Amino acid sequence: MTTPKPTGRSVVILLIVGIIVIAFMAQGCGTTVPSGHHAVKYRTFGGGTKMGTIYGEGWQWKAPWDRFFIYKTQVDERKENLQVLSSDGATIGLEVSVWFRPLIEKIDSLQITVGPNYYNVIVGSALRGEARAVAGRYKPEEIYSTKREAMAREIVEAVQKLVGDKFVSVDNIIIRNVILPKRISDAIDEKLAADQAAQKMQFVLRRERQEAERKRIEAKGIADFQRIVSAGLTKSLLEWKGIEATEKLASSPNAKIVIIGAGEAGLPIILGGG
Repeated sequence: MTTPKPTGRSVVILLIVGIIVIAFMAQGCGTTVPSGHHAVKYRTFGGGTKMGTIYGEGWQWKAPWDRFFIYKTQVDERKENLQVLSSDGATIGLEVSVWFRPLIEKIDSLQITVGPNYYNVIVGSALRGEARAVAGRYKPEEIYSTKREAMAREIVEAVQKLVGDKFVSVDNIIIRNVILPKRISDAIDEKLAADQAAQKMQFVLRRERQEAERKRIEAKGIADFQRIVSAGLTKSLLEWKGIEATEKLASSPNAKIVIIGAGEAGLPIILGGG
């Protein structure tokens, strides 16, 4: 009995099936690590997590029974809504952003100690605890206005100390918004308005004092000028200036009548003409 030869159509079908099987096998033998991510390999029959080897971006081969754990190593951001107590016991809401990332060279250690849920286990819990501790040292008006950045720096430093040996880096913490009880926010707004009014009044008073000082200096200058001029105007000088003026008038072409010796101190009297 002879075996029928495969037709061209059968060959094509077998080829397609073979390609699909190979693709599925290849898919099971590798993983694509996305951009900005790194991975560690878990070997099912080879001792678990492979220590000392961090896999970078791109296609990474593995046995079908092994798997990769992929970690985002770009700086990541999480937002937290926290409830904290101020130094006087007031409940304050904080909207906080935290920037964090795993240490690339320590992802294998992070995998075997904490795992991919490291934010909730390490970073989030540290942030919530330290934010409450730091807020308890500040008054509501300080958290609301003048001390917000200082408070954020203290939280960052405290969290960094807690996570420093946990193979995670916390780059920054930003307090985006502070939510106060209405009675406290109203009191702070009134105080700020009063402070602004006081500053405006101080400016007005300072300007008036400067204007008064200017006028005093101006008056003193006028008085000094008058005293100097008065000291130099002797009777003889005035008589001499009168004679000079008489001579100029007498020599002018305008008609006039000059009465010699009839004026005060013997100065002439000039009667104007045309």
